[in-house]
Amino acid sequence: MRNSTKKLSYLEAIVEAMREEMRRDERVILMGEDIAVYGAQGLCEEFKGPRVRNTPLSEASFTGVGVGAALTGLRPIVDLTIASFAYLASDQIINQAAKLRFMTGGQLKVPLVVRASTFYNNRTAAQHADRPYPLFMNVPGLKVLAPATATDAKGLLKSAIRDDDPVVFFEDITLWAKKEDVPADEDFLIPIGKADIKRPGSDVTIVSIAGCLPPALAAAQALAKEGVEAEVIDLRTIVPMDKETILTSVAKTGRLVIADNSHKVGSVASEVAAVVVEEGFESLRKPIQRVATPSIQIPYNANLEKLLYPTKEKISAAVRVIL
Repeated sequence: MRNSTKKLSYLEAIVEAMREEMRRDERVILMGEDIAVYGAQGLCEEFKGPRVRNTPLSEASFTGVGVGAALTGLRPIVDLTIASFAYLASDQIINQAAKLRFMTGGQLKVPLVVRASTFYNNRTAAQHADRPYPLFMNVPGLKVLAPATATDAKGLLKSAIRDDDPVVFFEDITLWAKKEDVPADEDFLIPIGKADIKRPGSDVTIVSIAGCLPPALAAAQALAKEGVEAEVIDLRTIVPMDKETILTSVAKTGRLVIADNSHKVGSVASEVAAVVVEEGFESLRKPIQRVATPSIQIPYNANLEKLLYPTKEKISAAVRVIL
């Protein structure tokens, strides 16, 4: 299967990653709410019994079960379905999973993956539409991933399942249906902590977080028609952050725009900007631009909601400000 590919959607690639890892390692188990509906249907049929559990709607409880299972030597995948539900599970993720290795002097490890899907831009309203990457970025002991392509989703999820530390894996429902040729190799892995340059350029750096990649690439394509070559970096891993790739690009271009679907205050974009100011300020020719979501609650009205997030037009406009 090496070097062969399969046409998969982003969501299919996630399911494929779980299937391959469950076949490879019997310690890998899956639990979560509505998993028979959202993306694990085939797994429910193939892995019957205790390895796949469709849980009650009690996020704190089944996430706690996942932490306990990880402590016994299993490698659980806990699917919260909607990222906003991570607030309900946050005590288990933050106070238990993230801290137990430290608090036991390394005697315990928590090889837990928490899947959290950002359900935004589809009229799910304020209590379901958050993109809470920054909350978990602020927690020592967690690894935080947010892939933007089917290939990256598969490779990073497989790496997360094999990792001995707790990982929060954010997936973006606006990307679920996007298809591409994905490596079929069952040992295909993408290293955690490495960003990817999706488009090389020399005039401006655009750092994209999660689902901002399509509008960032579209903005770069539009800018190219104006003679501006934008380098687009897909962060992929929020924690640990690949500072080197960002700083190297900014040293080349001298300009930085960051596209981030989370709220602008205390965002991932804020952290990227802080890193560049602290470690690469001498490279900057113009002020850093952050294109992020305003710090307001997400409305139910679809026309109002779609105005909030980064778009091709907003990213392009931010680039033009600093040319």
